[in-house]
Amino acid sequence: MCVDWKTGGLPGTERYILGIGAANIDMMGRSALPLVMEDSNPGTIGTSVGGVTHNVCANAARLGLKVKLITALGSDLHAGEIRRDCLEMGIDPSHSMVVPGHGSSVYLSLHNDMGEMALAVSDMRVLQHLTVDFLEEKRPVLQGAGAIMMDSGLPESILTYVTKTYGERIPVFVDPVSCTYARKLSGDLTGYHTIKPNRFELEELSGMSLSAGLETACGALLERGVARAVVSLGREGCFSLDRSGAAVRVRGEPLDSIANATGAGDAFMGGLLYALVHDLDPEETLLFASGVARLALQHPHTINPNVSAQAAWDEAEKGRLRAERVYVSI
Repeated sequence: MCVDWKTGGLPGTERYILGIGAANIDMMGRSALPLVMEDSNPGTIGTSVGGVTHNVCANAARLGLKVKLITALGSDLHAGEIRRDCLEMGIDPSHSMVVPGHGSSVYLSLHNDMGEMALAVSDMRVLQHLTVDFLEEKRPVLQGAGAIMMDSGLPESILTYVTKTYGERIPVFVDPVSCTYARKLSGDLTGYHTIKPNRFELEELSGMSLSAGLETACGALLERGVARAVVSLGREGCFSLDRSGAAVRVRGEPLDSIANATGAGDAFMGGLLYALVHDLDPEETLLFASGVARLALQHPHTINPNVSAQAAWDEAEKGRLRAERVYVSI
């Protein structure tokens, strides 16, 4: 049974979202002209605090949810920057691990002149220091969560421990992050409430081409135990399928320009968590999450400081987003 959002996970505690996963320094380069590979491209370079789980937590906090974060930090200057950013965003990072003598995580991305990502390199080695024993020490924090969100950059032992220990009682969300990291989710998905791949990650996870159909590919994930699959499809919108057989597709008008595509998926996940807390129906859930993602696409920073629940609904209306619901046999 899932927790009651009126009381939180434990008697007398206040509800909160718990993120377990990456928090890192983002370095983003954007070319001023169409990218030329194997050459120096003039453009702009900026840095900010990011990481999939950090970004999801930041968007959830912007949407008014209480949020805690467990991550692994190095003993470098970047760690202090990440902590300060979390506190400014309204995220409690106090339960995170510090790994002496190790650098914090760094994510380097290269974008074309349209703002679309062309290539990225991630150094998340410090995250592999998170252990089940460390999370056992944080058991009260996990037990008190109203929902847990993880990214698959985590060690497989952590992913398995959280789903097996808490998944029956607490909704557990997971972001595959990339096709490479998605392979950690290739087995049993029992214990996960929601998995949110993009089209390429869905193909990796399902083992089939999307030419077989979104319902078929998502259905393959549900057969392995997850309660809901939500797929982000870029300019083509998004799609969800749950165990009830409810399939929802959302489409809308594409944006004229994209300021930064890095944080859209993370913003979308933050919207899904908000929808869980506020008990939105499947159509409302995808419309709202899409509105949050569109806000992220329109700001040069990974986290749009103007994100709010009302702004997300306004953006969904502005983008003429529409939801279509059908039922399929599961």
